[in-house]
Amino acid sequence: MIDEAIKAIQNGEIVLIYDSDDRESETDMIAAAEFMTTEKMTTVRKYAGGLVCMPISSENCDKLKIPFMVDILETANTKYPILKELYPDDIPYDAKSAFSITVNHRDTYTGIPDDDRAKTERELALLCKEGKHDEFGKYFRAPGHVTLLRAEKDAVLTREGHTELTIALLEMAGLEPVGVCCEMIGDDGHAMQKEETEKYAKENNHVFISGDEIIEAYKEFKKNN
Repeated sequence: MIDEAIKAIQNGEIVLIYDSDDRESETDMIAAAEFMTTEKMTTVRKYAGGLVCMPISSENCDKLKIPFMVDILETANTKYPILKELYPDDIPYDAKSAFSITVNHRDTYTGIPDDDRAKTERELALLCKEGKHDEFGKYFRAPGHVTLLRAEKDAVLTREGHTELTIALLEMAGLEPVGVCCEMIGDDGHAMQKEETEKYAKENNHVFISGDEIIEAYKEFKKNN
């Protein structure tokens, strides 16, 4: 299935990734940000329904000079002590959140409609692809309506969240490691069950792949590269 997932992501298609029974037990819609369109954003909003985020490789984050949100909280808590109390040290499935800042592209209006968010996602990926990291502030403003996620160095070899799974898949596909991800939420308001997301994938011609398969493929990929 990994070959099908790589081919699909290279073709600009949405891929469904289920992390694992031992982690969030969630399926995310994943796409390469450089290929984002209004139509894809509409699909993500309507049929995933969770928080739309942008996983970004550690290397790109370093070049963009964007921190983890927890680092911002730690730095600012001397002036705003409540931020220290809000530190996320009790996440049941992870040791640290991947959250960074939120942004909008400066050429968007409110930043929230599908065309605005697609533009923010696509243009940020292309900025990284073109090596224009030092122009980040020129083209983007914060806060915004797209949440950036900092992937750990070496992706799934370090952390096995959807952030790193997205980056690993994009790297193996030879694409800029900047993606879009969103959790799939069911009609009951809870994370959609694996069986439901597999059914959705089959009915809508999306590749469905497990996190474990991506991790194993990425280990081999790193050995040979």
